[in-house]
Amino acid sequence: METQKMGKLVMVRHHESEWNMLGKWTGVVDVHLSPNGFIGAKKMGELISNLQFDYIFTSSQIRSQETLDSMLSSMSSNTNIPTEHAKEINERDYGDYTGKNKWEMQKILGEEEFLKIRRGWDTPIPNGESLKMVFERSVPFFLNKILPLLRDGKNVLVVAHGNSIRSIMKYIENISDEDVAKLEMVFGSILIYDLDSDGHMSNKEIRQA
Repeated sequence: METQKMGKLVMVRHHESEWNMLGKWTGVVDVHLSPNGFIGAKKMGELISNLQFDYIFTSSQIRSQETLDSMLSSMSSNTNIPTEHAKEINERDYGDYTGKNKWEMQKILGEEEFLKIRRGWDTPIPNGESLKMVFERSVPFFLNKILPLLRDGKNVLVVAHGNSIRSIMKYIENISDEDVAKLEMVFGSILIYDLDSDGHMSNKEIRQA
């Protein structure tokens, strides 16, 4: 009996938002893309215009949905694709730090604490989420909703956020709690994965807009 070939998983972070442009921690606040963000998102679409998608997931936040719309505008072969907006892959809740300028907070907190908050695995934020908490909502969603589609040979595009993508990458790439601090999802990066049936990486390609 022939084994079903796994579909490809493509993951992108939303492009620059209005608050990213200002250096603010955005988190759960719904903020639109900046003018540069719309341009960059179109370029990302051009970079994967050779791929056909069967299903798309975005977060429930507007910046990821605007990124998707801009990407699709430069991907003429990808129209009328089933799309689901899922809160499980929303950005990390920055709690009391939401709306604060990152670089001002870096001076207040000190470099070591600032890096722990930005990139650490289980660093708490007052009234917010750690990356571990994001992992605990995003990875079950990946395993229960996205991976079955990939197992069926479907190509899936995910447009989400820096931390929700980092958390899924941690699972896919078997990254340790310590090494996850080195992971950064920069604007314009496109991750193209071939996975095994358990959702772990067998191949990875990066395209950069």
